[in-house]
Amino acid sequence: MQQIKQLLEMIRFSHTIFALPFALLAAVMAWTAPLIESASPGFSWTELIGILVCMVGARSAAMAFNRLADRKIDAENPRTQERHIPTGRLTVKSVVLFTLVSSLIFFAGTLFFLPNWLPLAFSVPVLGVLLGYSYAKRFTTLAHFWLGLALMLAPICAWIGIRGIEVMAHPGDVIPAVVLGLVVLFWVAGFDMIYACQDYDFDVDSKLKSIPVRLGIAGALRLAAICHFIMIGLLILLPLLGRWIGPDLGLGWVYWLGVLAVAALLIYEHAIVRPADLSRVNAAFFNVNAIVSIGLFVVTAVDLLVI
Repeated sequence: MQQIKQLLEMIRFSHTIFALPFALLAAVMAWTAPLIESASPGFSWTELIGILVCMVGARSAAMAFNRLADRKIDAENPRTQERHIPTGRLTVKSVVLFTLVSSLIFFAGTLFFLPNWLPLAFSVPVLGVLLGYSYAKRFTTLAHFWLGLALMLAPICAWIGIRGIEVMAHPGDVIPAVVLGLVVLFWVAGFDMIYACQDYDFDVDSKLKSIPVRLGIAGALRLAAICHFIMIGLLILLPLLGRWIGPDLGLGWVYWLGVLAVAALLIYEHAIVRPADLSRVNAAFFNVNAIVSIGLFVVTAVDLLVI
């Protein structure tokens, strides 16, 4: 039991709230949006379980692999020296085993969507993107966008898992999920730049690549703000797509109130983090963004299912 507790602490299981709400949000939209030639597909317990199993497996595998890939860096960085592998609370062997088991859980989760074979077919490249992020900061400044891409896959894969046959017949059907995925990409890239500012000195000394290293802390915070501005623009675009292309999502005034609330939260996030004062980065990273992801899911689900 203690080993399981240590593993869950290592992968920061609580941080699943960043990607999971967007996967569930895409699922609600996919269940309720009409198909091109018929009514909406409707809710499915099997698909919901598949999404949850895939999300838990994929994220656990990605985080465990990240701790393996970064174990030497973590041991040298004062901010991360107390993580589980550097301190010996978990062995490399146990984390490798956990990564393999989590990957198998992810692959097993795709079977819930059969006879839709697309989730299973995409499972290996998707896991490759997730695991590949762990090495990104060694060779590209755009590692923050790679992380955003990894989380972007959550809503897109959920949509394809539910509406795979429709997507194959009418590729335009997936456009709302792609736009929602881009929302996630720019949101995650923005807040990851803010978070990375804490490691500016260490990354410079270690010759690791990041936006703060490339642009400086002030420049990174400005680019993060631009990313979040783009995110809000994409949220505004999302309900308008049905008028031009793809299925009509049927989003109404509750959704628009949610977008306003998200914009206000992001403004607050940028207001409490300054180049000369990074003391509240963790509050901006976890507290504000947890409210953004969960809150946007709740208000959109209420809009689609209740109002």
